[in-house]
Parts: sequence; C-alpha cells; structure tokens
Amino acid sequence: MRLSRYFLPILKEDPKEAEIVSHRLMLRAGMIRQQSAGIYSWLPLGKRVLDKVNAIIREEQNRAGAQEIMMPTIQSADLWIESGRYNDYGQEMLRIKDRHDRALLYGPTNEEMVTDIFRSHVRSYRDLPLNLYHLQWKFRDEVRPRFGVMRSREFLMKDAYSFDLDYEGARAAYNRMFVAYLRTFSRFGLQPIPMRAETGPIGGDLSHEFIVLADTGESAVYCDRTLLDLPIPGEDTDFMGDLSPIIEAWTGAYAATDDMHDAAAFEDVPQDRRVSARGIEIGHIFYFGTKYSAPMRALVANQEGEMVPVHMGSYGIGPTRVVAAIIEASHDDAGIIWPKSVAPFDLGVVNLKPGDERTDEIAEGLVVRLERAGVEVLYDDVDQRAGAKFATMDLIGLPTQVVVGPRGAAAGEVEVKDRATGAKETLSLDEAVNRLVHEKG
Repeated sequence: MRLSRYFLPILKEDPKEAEIVSHRLMLRAGMIRQQSAGIYSWLPLGKRVLDKVNAIIREEQNRAGAQEIMMPTIQSADLWIESGRYNDYGQEMLRIKDRHDRALLYGPTNEEMVTDIFRSHVRSYRDLPLNLYHLQWKFRDEVRPRFGVMRSREFLMKDAYSFDLDYEGARAAYNRMFVAYLRTFSRFGLQPIPMRAETGPIGGDLSHEFIVLADTGESAVYCDRTLLDLPIPGEDTDFMGDLSPIIEAWTGAYAATDDMHDAAAFEDVPQDRRVSARGIEIGHIFYFGTKYSAPMRALVANQEGEMVPVHMGSYGIGPTRVVAAIIEASHDDAGIIWPKSVAPFDLGVVNLKPGDERTDEIAEGLVVRLERAGVEVLYDDVDQRAGAKFATMDLIGLPTQVVVGPRGAAAGEVEVKDRATGAKETLSLDEAVNRLVHEKG
C-alpha cells in the first residue's frame, strides 16, 4: 500500500481532549475519529488493527469449541422482561420504541437473546455441550464516556455463551474459556492476569476478570509474582481434556484490585512475591447457572427424561478496548509499538528520495518482492523531509522499518530498523528480503 494513496490523517499536535496515552496516540496516528461523546469511527489504520485482534479472537474461540453466530443489535424488551432484567439494568441501557410503539433496546449484552435461540432449537442433553459466540457492536449509555475507546458508549464486544446439562459440565466450559483467554491475550503481546471478580448485573456466583498491566491502568492491581511467570497453554492444548491443572496453577496465586473488598489479603502474600502495579480490564467471564434458563424456560431432557434448566456461562472480550490496552502497554515517547501479531502492516518501507530513479527502483522492487511473499507493506513514497517520514513511522508503530536512501540504493543496500529496540542494521537487498520474509513466517 502506497502511503501517498492511503487515508492516514496524522495529527502533529496532541489533541486537547485526550486524557490518556492510547486516546492521544490513536487520534494522532489517524486510527479513529470521534463522532460524538463516546462514539468513534475507525479509520483504515485502526480498522486493520481491529481486524487483526478479531481474527485472533475467532481463532482461539473456534479452537476451544465455540461456534460463531451473529445476533441483531436491536432487541425486543419482551425478552428482558421475561428474564427479569429489563427494569433492573439501569440507565446504561438505551431504551427505544419503534413506529408501532413496541418497546425495543439497543443491546448492551445478549444473554436473553441467545437463551431464546437455544430454547427454540435444543431439547435434549444429547445436544450438549454447546457454546455460541459472536462479535457485535453494543451500546451502553455511560454517564461519563472518557479515555477514547477505552470507555466509550458504542463498542465492539465478543460474547460467548455456554450451555451445559449441569454444574460439572458448565465448569468444564468455564475452564475452556479461561484457558482460551490466556492464549488469546498472550497472542496480543499482553501478560494476562486473571482475578476473581464481582458478577454485577450479569449475575452468577463465579467470575474472573482478565487484567493487563500498564503504567496508565485504571486501577491498582495487587498480585502474586508467580502469575507473571506461569507458562501460557500451547497450541497442543486439549480443550476437551482435563484443564483443571492449568486452572489451579493460574488461580492458586493471589490477585486483586484496589476496589475489591478482599484486597487486604494482599498483605498475607510473602514480601518477595508481591507485585503492585496498575491494570486495565480486557476480558470478563461468568458462570451464572440457571439465572436465565430457569425464568425463560430453556429446558432440556436429562438422562432420566426429566426436563431441567440448562446451566449457562458468558464470556466477554472487548476488541475495541483491547486495541487501546495494547497501546497503553506498548508505547514510547515517539508513538505506538505494535506487537507483530496485531500490527496494521508488517513493516514500512521508507523511500528517502522519491523521484530519484535508482532509489525508486530499489524501494519499489523491494515492496513488490515482499508483498509477493505475503508480507504486508506500507510504502512511504511521499515527497517530504526525512525527519517527518521517520516521525510518522515511529508514531504508527509498525514493527519494522526499511529505509532506502540514495547512498544505500547505489550500493544495493537498505537499513532495517526494529521499532521496539531501535536497533538498526545495513543489509543487502537479498539479505533484507530473506530475513523479513522469514520473520513473517
């Protein structure tokens, strides 16, 4: 992709309305644009990152046995009245009426709707276990939306919903999602910290938040240092097998936030194992049993032929929030530092002298070779000073920069810079192509 043809509205100055790093850098890097309070458009660069995040989420949900569906954003109030949540949810729910005066709502979550889908089609324990998920835009009317996409009113959410015959099956489903979340967040380049959490309006009696540590996090996090050293479950993980050893390892070490009533238990952790930091919530999982299935009559026949309500759980990740959390955890004074797994492009090729015949030949030939090998390239062919080009590349945070200048072009060489470390190396064209293609994998 040529930068001269790419819609990338870079801002040179920090936006006054941006209170945190991710909001400031997402605006400056041309990733998003605010349309109204807490509502944003995602521009090409930001959309590419969001798509990478969504792809990883889908891969790990599918690996864990969940099946993707798509539910509508507008829901009937009747379902929420049936479950008993319509009047309890609060003012965050956007309630509306259609031209026929029917009560509707812009869904903040989908427990009721997915329960209705389930009860309409599943009748027997033989059809269990089942886990359905989707990626959907949601709306919660935050009283004070702030921090850009970190706490917005409209946001993208991955919801998964599990259905099992009994508690044992439901707990196995919960464990599968717990492990899938560890793998998912690790693939984002983040260190996941699971901690017991309140269930809030979702309900239930078992819940974990997944926190990522960042200096600019929303709340204080206290955890056992061993959580930072535990191995992430690998690709060979058997999600249908016994996951309890993994769960025990990850839940055996203490973690809490400053707004939890049991945070004082942190004082009982040995001094050399205590970690106190700031954290950002990026995922939340719940087991809530028959909270929705009982009042909504989502029943299945068990082995004895008795009709019983299914046990359910829900599992959320906010992809739009994840993008901001990655930036909060991975940036420097010059801009964003994207992990390779979610970078909008694998690398940027910087032509220091567009219009120079030899420099153009080397740069454009390099781009063609890399793209043919499956490498995603942003080619800076814009005629501007070198300092501005480097500043743009550092700001948008591509993992690798390949610089082509007249002197190097004459020698058949390019400079390769690693964005995260700043390390630079001069390589021949063939050496550069071979390395960059190999790193792409």
